[in-house]
Amino acid sequence: MNRVVIGLQWGDEGKGKIIDYFSQNADIIVRFQGGNNAGHTVVVNGKKFIFHLIPSGILRKNKICVIGNGVVIDPQVLIEEITFLRKEGIEVGSHNLKISLLSHIILPYHKIIDALREKKSKIKIGTKKRGIGPCYADKISRCGIRLIDLINPKIFSLKLKDNLREKNALFKKVYKTQPFSFKKIYQDYSYYAEFLKPFATDLVDFFLKVKKKNFLFEGAQGTFLDIDFGTYPFVTSSSTLSLNASLGSGTPFIPIHKIIGVSKAYTTRVGEGPFPTEMHKELGEKLRQKGREFGATTQRVRRCGWLDLVMLRRAVVLNNVDEIIITKLDVLDDLEKIKFCTGYKEKDKVLKEFPYDFSSVEPVYKEIYGWRTSLEKVREFKALPQQAKRYIRIIEKFIQRKISYVSVGEEREAMIKIKR
Repeated sequence: MNRVVIGLQWGDEGKGKIIDYFSQNADIIVRFQGGNNAGHTVVVNGKKFIFHLIPSGILRKNKICVIGNGVVIDPQVLIEEITFLRKEGIEVGSHNLKISLLSHIILPYHKIIDALREKKSKIKIGTKKRGIGPCYADKISRCGIRLIDLINPKIFSLKLKDNLREKNALFKKVYKTQPFSFKKIYQDYSYYAEFLKPFATDLVDFFLKVKKKNFLFEGAQGTFLDIDFGTYPFVTSSSTLSLNASLGSGTPFIPIHKIIGVSKAYTTRVGEGPFPTEMHKELGEKLRQKGREFGATTQRVRRCGWLDLVMLRRAVVLNNVDEIIITKLDVLDDLEKIKFCTGYKEKDKVLKEFPYDFSSVEPVYKEIYGWRTSLEKVREFKALPQQAKRYIRIIEKFIQRKISYVSVGEEREAMIKIKR
């Protein structure tokens, strides 16, 4: 069976653990968009692994992990990730890690442009300054440098010189900063090229040979960070939706059998942008501490809020989701009452349409009593408190999709399969 795992909120839904869980029954795990601005966390036997570029399926033996053409790669970060995994005894080689020849490479000037734009702009996006957006911009502008270019010294030299003529003029005249040295970048990236060359793969040919295997496609970020359908401009620079799995990896000939959406039992958001169901400071801080809501990539504080069922239902539609997994249900253990958003109103008028403009709307809430007991050791659906079961059924009824699993902790084993 070929599956896609996708985030249904603003990212940070716990996809890393879910991908690790489903990778046990997959042969090939594919990352198809984003860059090292995303972080997937997996806890195995008390050991925490944080992935930025490599699919978390690398932790399981006899799996092939793939970084698709839709991903933008910071080679230094990727090499550090490979080196760390090898030191931890995790096997990483050209036999189990494939990187698309067509993936674009993040250069030092991308990161500086990212930071300077954020600094000078009156609209603060909350970028992580990893160079993701400027790298995608160069891709669309047809001046990007791909892995296939990086591993060819002559082509890399030509393209780098051409880019630096434009970028250095921008730094000097617009940003009033020092230009970049061709020699320094060329030397550093020539080393990166040699390191990564064994992993470079024509993925279309590779996928054609293994198309009968079981695939798991791994989304980064979340639905409402999508460049088109997210809370623009407070979004990422790629399409985070499920159908990009084929385009971002070169697999239109491989059928998708199931799309799995992942949502927290509440909502979080990193950085700037609208967040209608955001909690007041005291309660938000309580959830933040219990849920360890700090970014896996940057440790930035995540804003916390109630579950937004209106947005969740829209995410289900946009991704054509077949089933839902709810994570971090245990974080709500101590709450006396649990709220959830079932609609929006504008000047006392309840909206019938989805509010892409959140500037003047307010959420409409319903609430239930919490279960006020620990879910830490619960491993069967029948053992869940009745109020927890009620909360799950409320979510299912509103979004018109079944919840197949509930996660109640960081460890691999902390998964409850819901049997019907």
